[in-house]
Amino acid sequence: MRIHAYERPLDERVNLAKNIHYLAIHLVPFAAFLTGFTQRDVILCIALYCVRMFFITGVYHRYFAHRSYKMGRAMQFVMAVGGTTAVQKGPLWWAGHHRHHHKYSDQVEDGHSPMKGFFWSHMGWIMCDKFQETPIDSIKDFAKFPELRWLDRYHWVPPTLLGVLVFAWGGWSALVVGFFLSTVICWHCTYFINSLTHLFGRRRYATTDTSRNSFILSLLTFGEGWHNNHHHYRSSANQGFFWWEIDISYYILKALSWVRLVSDLRVPPAHVLAANRIRDGHADLGMFQANWAKTVASSHGARCHATPQSGPDHWALRSTIGYAASLTVQHDRFVKKPT
Repeated sequence: MRIHAYERPLDERVNLAKNIHYLAIHLVPFAAFLTGFTQRDVILCIALYCVRMFFITGVYHRYFAHRSYKMGRAMQFVMAVGGTTAVQKGPLWWAGHHRHHHKYSDQVEDGHSPMKGFFWSHMGWIMCDKFQETPIDSIKDFAKFPELRWLDRYHWVPPTLLGVLVFAWGGWSALVVGFFLSTVICWHCTYFINSLTHLFGRRRYATTDTSRNSFILSLLTFGEGWHNNHHHYRSSANQGFFWWEIDISYYILKALSWVRLVSDLRVPPAHVLAANRIRDGHADLGMFQANWAKTVASSHGARCHATPQSGPDHWALRSTIGYAASLTVQHDRFVKKPT
């Protein structure tokens, strides 16, 4: 559901000139038609996808962004290096922007809300000038480590070394299919959490955003698809809250805890699991606000400028009506109270 009246600032517009290399990487896998590929290349592609997806979901997201478990300083650096091999910039950049997303989820300040457009939330936001720098103020707890600041600045070093090793091991076909294809697939499966899980899926909990749960995306992203669960209780190491919700990243973290490489994995307590439950398909605060903003934008048309400084525009109205809805939703018969 896009807010058509949102007037995108200049620094929130895609800068193609600065992203030619990023777009070109998407074309590299097509070189497989020239290099050919072997079963070994395909196995390497799957392996690198799985390993790097865990580093993004289990480390960048659940550790650096949300501190849902603990580990020592040396292990922290090793895991951060693993995260950089996914070519999604440094841990401080990734986690800092993600914290900002949770602070303003689906509001005008949200860096990648799909209410500003599907393409924007999927990949457009990382192609504009506004979000190029690391938001140090949002990640001061980890920015105090000089080795993480160095890695965040030179995040391109580990994936470059990985690419060189892959080429030395398997040649051009391994580099094209094993490294580049797995990188692009990992990118977009990660991006789907920002875009698709705020548009499609089922809602278990009433939240102030449009987050949803998706079984299919949970399989592809090792548990990240349980996105409504995550927005309900973001400090949990597991995002699949119930036994039938497959969460591969959590299983790996649990195994690492058995050998004491990580510790103190947080899980949601019983009262959190029971709080703010809704029947799927029924209105709650997050969906109410989203539809209110959409309705006002449609009625105001292009003359409605949605910026934080624009006074009583539809974003401000959305906040006001959202507050009223939050009072009402507490008594809604679809919200199940904790026992």
